[in-house]
Amino acid sequence: MQPQSLWTKNFIVICASNFFIFMTFYTLLATLPVFVIDILHGNNQQIGPVMTSFIIAAVLLRPVAGRLLDRMGRKKILVASIILFMVSTFTYAGIQSFLLLLTLRFIHGVSFGVVTTTTGTIANSLVPSTRKGEGIGYFATTMNIAMVIGPFLGLTVIYTYNFNVLFAILSVFSLLAFLCASIIRVPVANQSTQNNNQSFHWKNFIEPHAIPISLTGMLLAFAYSGILTFIPVYAKDLGLVQTASYFYVVYAAMIILSRPLTGRLFDRLGGHVIVYPSILLYIIGLVTLSQAHTSLSFLAAGAVIGLGYGTLFPVFQTIAIQSSPAHHSGIATGTYLLLYDGGIALGSIILGAVASASTYRDMYLVSAVVIAFSALLYYGLCHKKNAHASKEHLKGI
Repeated sequence: MQPQSLWTKNFIVICASNFFIFMTFYTLLATLPVFVIDILHGNNQQIGPVMTSFIIAAVLLRPVAGRLLDRMGRKKILVASIILFMVSTFTYAGIQSFLLLLTLRFIHGVSFGVVTTTTGTIANSLVPSTRKGEGIGYFATTMNIAMVIGPFLGLTVIYTYNFNVLFAILSVFSLLAFLCASIIRVPVANQSTQNNNQSFHWKNFIEPHAIPISLTGMLLAFAYSGILTFIPVYAKDLGLVQTASYFYVVYAAMIILSRPLTGRLFDRLGGHVIVYPSILLYIIGLVTLSQAHTSLSFLAAGAVIGLGYGTLFPVFQTIAIQSSPAHHSGIATGTYLLLYDGGIALGSIILGAVASASTYRDMYLVSAVVIAFSALLYYGLCHKKNAHASKEHLKGI
C-alpha cells in the first residue's frame, strides 16, 4: 500500500505559520529583558512579571481555545487569534512604560495561547493517520528551529541597530504568519452530539483522556524550564559565556537530524519504543550538564538533551491526541499545552528557588530526578492504555 502524502500544501503552510509565530515568541523572549532595563529603565525584578504574565495568559486560554476549536470552527479561530497576535506584535513599537508592556504581554499571551493550540490541532488534522508521529514531529521542528534562530537574530539586531528595527522585523514575521493562515484550507472536523451540550462543565474544556500523558509531559516541561531560563547564567558561572548560544544550536541540530527516524519509529512500533530511551537520554543529558566544566561537555549535554526532550515533546502531544476521541482533538491539544505551560511556569519558580538556595549544578540534578520520576508516571498512567486508545481514536476518524 502506498504511504499517504504528508507534505501537502496545507501542511507546509501551517508549519510555516507556526514557524513565524514562534520566531516572534523566542525573539521577544531573549530581547525583552534588555528592553526593560535599557529602554524602560527598569530593574531585574521587573523582568520576571513581563515573562510570567505572558505564560499565565496562555495557560488561562488553553482550555477555552480547545473548546472553541471544536465548537466554532478551526479556520475562524485561527484567523481571529492570529490577527490579535499580529496586532499585539505591532504594538511593541509604541510601548513607553512598564505598565503598558505588562498589559501588552498579557494580551499577547492570550493570542499566543489560542493560536498555538489552533495550529497544533490543525496540523494534527492534516497529518495522515498512519504518519502521526512523523508529521507532528516535523511540525514541532519548526518551533525548535525558531528557538535557535530567534534569540540569535534578536540579540544581533538590537546590538547592531535598535529595538525599532527589531519590532519592525517581528511585525513582518507576524504578518507572514497571518498570510499563511489566511490561505490554508482546514479540514472540517467530525462533530459529535456530545459537542452540542451547552452546559458549563470542566470536560467541555479539559479532555480527561489526555490528562495522564499531559501530566507526564508537565514533568518534562518542569525540568525543561531550567534549560530555557537558566542556561545563559549557568554558562556565565562556568566561564563559558560564548558557548551558551551554541548550546541551543547543538540542541536543535540533534532534534532535526533525529526527527525523521523517531517519527517513523513511533508510527511503526508505538510510543513505548521511543519514550523510555528518550527519557533515559534526557536524564543523562541533565546529569552531564550538571557536571560540565568545559565547552565540550556543555555542548555534549545540549546534544543529548536534544535527543531526549526534543523527541518526547511531539511524541507526548501525539499520544494526547490519539488517546482522545477524534472530535475532541482540539480540546486534547489544549489540555496537553495547558499542563505543559504550567510545568514551565512552576519549574521556573521552583528550580529558580533551588538554584538560589544551592547551585545551578544541584538544580540540574534535581531536574534529572524529576525526569526519572516521569518514567514511573508514564508507566503507571499511560503504558497499558496507549495501544487500545490509539485504536479507538482511529475508529473515530
